[in-house]
Amino acid sequence: MAQDNRISLPSSGGGLMRYGEETNSRIKMSPVTVMVIIAVIIVVAIIINISGF
Repeated sequence: MAQDNRISLPSSGGGLMRYGEETNSRIKMSPVTVMVIIAVIIVVAIIINISGF
């Protein structure tokens, strides 16, 4: 008889991890807010670089 070559996966989701359900942060920002903050930081860095500080 042939050997049994089946792979058994964990019973909790087949090895898939769901990170979104595990985090409960006090600070919640939308992706648009994060992009605006990053854009402001980049503009400030460019202005500082051009002005020579």
